Amino acid sequence: MDWFVEPFALGFQQRALVGGVVAGIMASVVGTWLVLRGMSFFGDAFVHGVVPGIAAAVLFEFSPFFGAAVAAAVMVLGIELVHRQTALNEDTAIGLLFVGMLALGVVIISRSSSYTGSLTTILFGDALGVTGDALVGQAAMAVVVVALAVLLYRPLLALSFDRTKAEALGMRPALTHAVLLVLIAAAVIGSYQSVGTLLVFGLLVGPPATAALLSRTVPMMMAMAVGIAVLSVWLGPALSFHWGTAGSATMAIVPIVLFFLTLAATRLLARRRRQAARGRDAQAAAAVETRR
Repeated sequence: MDWFVEPFALGFQQRALVGGVVAGIMASVVGTWLVLRGMSFFGDAFVHGVVPGIAAAVLFEFSPFFGAAVAAAVMVLGIELVHRQTALNEDTAIGLLFVGMLALGVVIISRSSSYTGSLTTILFGDALGVTGDALVGQAAMAVVVVALAVLLYRPLLALSFDRTKAEALGMRPALTHAVLLVLIAAAVIGSYQSVGTLLVFGLLVGPPATAALLSRTVPMMMAMAVGIAVLSVWLGPALSFHWGTAGSATMAIVPIVLFFLTLAATRLLARRRRQAARGRDAQAAAAVETRR
């Protein structure tokens, strides 16, 4: 147990852990709907899309939450504009805004005298620099995000599996989709200090994708995703402490490694079950032949 406890002996390390746990819970709950809807590429682009807003906030010294919210709105409007005004599909629009918004963010932050440090913090987070006030704001945002994700369970579930049916049932899928975009933006904004805008994507997709391999229902998938996210943000900093690696990056890569380990284990178990089933079928066939 000392191996797991020692990295969190100091106050700033404990704040980093709490911030990571809150970010993991928020990101994995929202990420469950992201994975179910097949919007992982959009989520990745969205994560990059808030970079200019945060960069502008750092440069001009205003709230990074406001900056990220404005950038997220611009990202969504830009995708809709390209998709509706041209014959290009949505993936092309997302790709254009993906690169454009990230590049704009780097251009803005390059105007700062502390260019390298500010850019590193925005992209990769500063888990050990999380303050008590930041934790309070992050926790409040997490409560709102998780509550909305749970309260909108039925509309989000219907939207994830059959948009046409959701519309026929009067669930207003367009509005539900807009709310989901807001939840994704809130999860990214609330997590960027702990794990960074680039690495939060690991927590948005990794835990839900891993949970999808093990669960049969959406509530179970969401609960397992939260558990995997919490494990990741505990194990990540512990590995970082003992190995001397970057804390935020180590935290973000853990759920990805867990996904591939789980995938390998589930495929191996499925193969053994098929082999066992074939063996039982062969034995049953042999017994029938013997009785004849």
